[in-house]
Amino acid sequence: MTPWPVVVALAAPLAGSLSDRYPPRLLGAIGLAVLSAGMASLALLPVHPHVLDIGIRMAVCGAGFGFFQSPNLKALMASAPPERSGGASGIVATARLLGQTTSAALVALALSFGIAGQHGPTLALGAGAFFAGAPSLASGLRLFAPSHRAGAQAKASAD
Repeated sequence: MTPWPVVVALAAPLAGSLSDRYPPRLLGAIGLAVLSAGMASLALLPVHPHVLDIGIRMAVCGAGFGFFQSPNLKALMASAPPERSGGASGIVATARLLGQTTSAALVALALSFGIAGQHGPTLALGAGAFFAGAPSLASGLRLFAPSHRAGAQAKASAD
């Protein structure tokens, strides 16, 4: 389990500094795509993988999550007025805990009750890959939205 949090700790500061120069939705889309690819690669592991195979894939997941987390939190907190920063922080914490609780329940559902039989871990990781990939696609598509392009052009002309 160690590769995931270690790589998150390494990737998050890099992503945070990049979010000063690039749109958070771009960095978030890239991070979620990498997370999705890492989870899909974990789902596709052979029956008896080597520990290194698991560790590398978990490191990829950690890199994706770390690359998503910092720009996303920065964008959320920057969008709130200063007098509402406490409330914004509370919403972020609530959303994080809701996501953790829901995902833990879905993993437990996949692993128990015989729903997926032997394929429970593959189902859980595949669902995780989907739940990271879909928002990555949505975030990436926002880069091509007319309102975003107009805002980027206005910002470029102001610089």
